[in-house]
Amino acid sequence: MATAYKILGQVATATAGATTEATLYTVPSSTSTVVSSIVITNQAASAATYRIAVQPSADAGSSAAAKHWIVYGATVAASDTTILTVGLTLATGDRIRIYGSSATMSFSAYGSEIS
Repeated sequence: MATAYKILGQVATATAGATTEATLYTVPSSTSTVVSSIVITNQAASAATYRIAVQPSADAGSSAAAKHWIVYGATVAASDTTILTVGLTLATGDRIRIYGSSATMSFSAYGSEIS
């Protein structure tokens, strides 16, 4: 089995849409993933809130359900960054969903894919 260490996904809320749930990362077919960290950056002059969900492939609807949220309504201060060290293990088709309250936020996920 090969392991690739990489940037798993990057999303800016200016592109995805503020106050809109978006997919940060989906595990490719025939692959398992370990997410080591998720970075949330707020580039605005005022605080913003964010949400992160882990949605198993079996529940892959258009939006995350209440049971999928691992962070809900957390705050990032103005012009600041939050780094979450998570160690999430994901299977084929699982995805990470994000939501930001401001169009000035960005989300990045880092980890390894095993195939």
